[in-house]
Amino acid sequence: MSRLADDVVRRLRSAIVAGDLPPGDRLTESQLCATYDVSRVPVREALKQLEGEGFVESRAYAGVRVATMNADEAVDLFAVRKTIESATVKRCALRFRRTPDHPDVEVFGKGLEGLVATGCGAADSADRSELPPLNTEFHLSLAEFGGHTSMLSLLRQVSAKIEWLYAMDVDVRGQHSWEEHRAIADAVRCGDVAGARRLMRRHIDNSLEGYLLRHTERRGEQG
Repeated sequence: MSRLADDVVRRLRSAIVAGDLPPGDRLTESQLCATYDVSRVPVREALKQLEGEGFVESRAYAGVRVATMNADEAVDLFAVRKTIESATVKRCALRFRRTPDHPDVEVFGKGLEGLVATGCGAADSADRSELPPLNTEFHLSLAEFGGHTSMLSLLRQVSAKIEWLYAMDVDVRGQHSWEEHRAIADAVRCGDVAGARRLMRRHIDNSLEGYLLRHTERRGEQG
């Protein structure tokens, strides 16, 4: 993929995740060329890449639209998250239990505390646009510190989809999710392996439950 196409992928994906381009919005090559100041070739490359990732969908005679994530796909995504993040948070807590005084552990602990404080502050503000990327940073930072290379790679592959789901419900789940993040971070920093794993699994279950509830409500409003 060309550099220009990669840039369009990144910017267009960000716009979709942020909700600037909601599900169902039609995307035309001419519109995207004007928006990103590129020719049609990188736009076509970008749309092909994003279709493979599940962010856009193309239909014959109907053009390209921002994809709509269905409930089954969301349930599968949360199941993948639970498997990955149960393993990564366990390794994080183990590092704090085994080497609490190691400089790397101390630095990460302070950084994690600061990230949670930033997230909780953003959750209390009227503008919650910063919460989705902060949520992604929280979960990826735990995976990175845990040192589970394969799990981190898998989480990175689905992180944009996770952020997309989070952004859809941030006004409802935002504050609760950061309270849960604080509890997870406290368990990790205390070296509570079982507690951190249990809290992470509950956090993901709560996120799924909230998503399904609002998915049902949205379908009722549309019907």
